Amino acid sequence: MHITNTVTEYGLISKLLHWISALVLVVQIPLGFYLVDLDFGEERIAIENIHVILGLTVFYLVILRLINKILNPTPKLAAGIFVGQKFIAKLNHVLLYVAILSITISGILKKLFNGETLVIFFKEIKIKDNFELADQFYNIHIYSNYTIIALISLHILAVIAHRLLFKDNLLKRML
Repeated sequence: MHITNTVTEYGLISKLLHWISALVLVVQIPLGFYLVDLDFGEERIAIENIHVILGLTVFYLVILRLINKILNPTPKLAAGIFVGQKFIAKLNHVLLYVAILSITISGILKKLFNGETLVIFFKEIKIKDNFELADQFYNIHIYSNYTIIALISLHILAVIAHRLLFKDNLLKRML
């Protein structure tokens, strides 16, 4: 197995970043929905702290993934895949990145405009309260979560379709 991508296969770095991101999101998304229904108290504060740590982890992972994508180009898709599939695949990946960044940045801004302090890139950040803006960023955070659920579902369905309908093992490239 190669450390970096080849023309036909993802390398170890890309695979690790992909699966660690997927694992964190599998925990993070339900945790966020659970958090919404909790009354203010010790449990909510503890869960919210975990949610923030995981959210910042996803943010850093996406930045690393984007850097990796620039330095380590994506393997080519099989020649048999038609142009529409390639377009949809690339669009889904771009939208996944946009949604994840939208979720994490809106979550960060919601917390900051609520008057909380966050440590981002090893720097403690606190800004002036603005609860109206905090509410707007919260709405963006929520809508972006629904968007990412739809995009992840499409991503998974595409892998299943490739296996069952197109009889190719697209998933093998990422395992």
